[in-house]
Amino acid sequence: MSLEIIPVVTNKEIKKGDDLVKIFTSSYKGLLDGDVIVVSQKVVSKQEGQLVELSGVIPSLLAVGIAAEYGKDPRLIEVILHETERIVRMENRILITETRHGFICANAGVDESNLPQGFAAMLPENPDKSASDLRVKLQDATGKKIAVLIADTFGRPFREGQTNCAIGVSGMRPIHDYAGTKDTFGRVLRITAIAEADELCSAAELVMKKTKNCPFVIIRNFDFSPSDDTVKPLIRSEKTDLFR
Repeated sequence: MSLEIIPVVTNKEIKKGDDLVKIFTSSYKGLLDGDVIVVSQKVVSKQEGQLVELSGVIPSLLAVGIAAEYGKDPRLIEVILHETERIVRMENRILITETRHGFICANAGVDESNLPQGFAAMLPENPDKSASDLRVKLQDATGKKIAVLIADTFGRPFREGQTNCAIGVSGMRPIHDYAGTKDTFGRVLRITAIAEADELCSAAELVMKKTKNCPFVIIRNFDFSPSDDTVKPLIRSEKTDLFR
């Protein structure tokens, strides 16, 4: 059976407090058991009110200093610093940080795209909870057993370009660990673990795009393992990270 990647398009501008389940079900009626719903982080952040108007931000001396060196808005830098647990690297006008969620990414995930002028979006406060809440409500509304992933766009060390990654997981095991199984030549695999949640988010971006009013994507006929796991298995620990 072929894998299907189905865009769910809506022309509604998502605002704080909007009912994402109602928006989804009014745009798509054919949800099936086993579907994986990939949701744009930006939509979740908007719905949860994780937006900040930069005109009301008072930058710290540190933010002013970084902004002057990097040619950026000090108010935006202040928002980034507020969302930052640790600055990992600053170089070539790029600010790589570790968020309080444990994600290492550019600008702590703070983003100005697809927002009115003068606003910035922060990551959801708890993306796993956001994914879980949406999954439970969608299942209640449709009667279907599904998984939900919240996706954001991250850069990658040693590779150009960006790809969508999972920042919130509910209803599926995010990593498929092949350790202990045999390859086609009978050799036992020891360290092959596939980040399926990230791969599904990347696949979803192929139809989600950034300008197509497609906040949801359904991935159908993917054989995932149901689980209560969160995004945490995808976050490499400091102990095993060779680059920290």
